Amino acid sequence: MLRLYDNRLSGNGYKPRLLLAHLGRRYERVELDILKGETRTPDFLALNPNGRIPLLALDDGICIAESNAILFYLAEGTPFLPGDSIARALTLQWMFFEQYSHEPNIAVVRHWIQHVEMTEAQRAQLPARQEAGHAALAVMQRHLDGSDWFGGGAASIADFALYAYTHVAREGGFDLDPYPAIGAWLARVADIPGHVAMNPAPEGIVEPGAEAG
Repeated sequence: MLRLYDNRLSGNGYKPRLLLAHLGRRYERVELDILKGETRTPDFLALNPNGRIPLLALDDGICIAESNAILFYLAEGTPFLPGDSIARALTLQWMFFEQYSHEPNIAVVRHWIQHVEMTEAQRAQLPARQEAGHAALAVMQRHLDGSDWFGGGAASIADFALYAYTHVAREGGFDLDPYPAIGAWLARVADIPGHVAMNPAPEGIVEPGAEAG
């Protein structure tokens, strides 16, 4: 059985959880408290030397780290990863955008504001991070002005990757009202049958449909 090492507050952890729900896959979910250093223990570092979640452990013992790599693995052969070479490349393009332009700003600012006591260095970086986050949202808005989805003509793992932290961007102080196309897209993703919320998340064995709603 698949085992997902996760944290219920992590958007990166939510990405594979969301896809697994849409695929109707049964898996075991293991909650790790990143704020208490539970991803830095010798046992976990033996699985992922980078000491981060999410981590997907396969039946044969192989472990896959990095949220978007997990999405790519799980989506292979499903409608959520296009078979057409151009649509596939565009899906990856938006997933790289999420990791390089979106997550380092929107997700990081949310984490600083919601989950830690900010240092002076972080407070000094905050305006630049917020500006870069809004720049990423503006790129998404322009794309969605002419398309319903990222990466192709239907929902894909690019949409799930971007949805994870965009739908909680307000928790980082990002006002989404100036981005109406993003708001409409968020609603479309949430309306896909089988959608599950980010938090709370069950622990232990997760049966298909158990999180739906």
